Amino acid sequence: ISSATVNLIKGSESLVPIPSPDPIGLLTVGYGHKCLKPQCSEVTFPFPLSSSTASQLFAQDMTQYINCLHRSISKSVVLNDNQFGALVSWTYNAGCEGMGTSTLVKRLNNGEDPNTVVAQELPKWNIAKKKISKGLVNRRNREISFFQTPSNVVAHPLC
Repeated sequence: ISSATVNLIKGSESLVPIPSPDPIGLLTVGYGHKCLKPQCSEVTFPFPLSSSTASQLFAQDMTQYINCLHRSISKSVVLNDNQFGALVSWTYNAGCEGMGTSTLVKRLNNGEDPNTVVAQELPKWNIAKKKISKGLVNRRNREISFFQTPSNVVAHPLC
């Protein structure tokens, strides 16, 4: 993913140096790493995380989200690096399962115009604790804007 994508995601997540509950109560650390074990014991870096170790953890995490996005989106759907990056940001936030079963992905795979689909579907992903979250509304707006930023670099499908 591009450095602009990394900046988009990190700008939405912010650095959390020690395991702490996120707005919906899930334990997270670093730049949005969702802890899998008590006190994030799966994390191999010492706490508190530095910006450098949090970035390394973030890079490790990105692989699974990039891969599940590539698997879920049809190879007939062509996305530039900004479009793909915006969807990686959303997937990192919503999870691979939520993304994979979403109307957004179904519509992309059915051949609908990506800019139209994203503008209509991403804003629906704004709920936390059964309420509209201003933070998620803002994040979705940043993702839509990034998605609509032109680029000649193809990121999906992979060559």
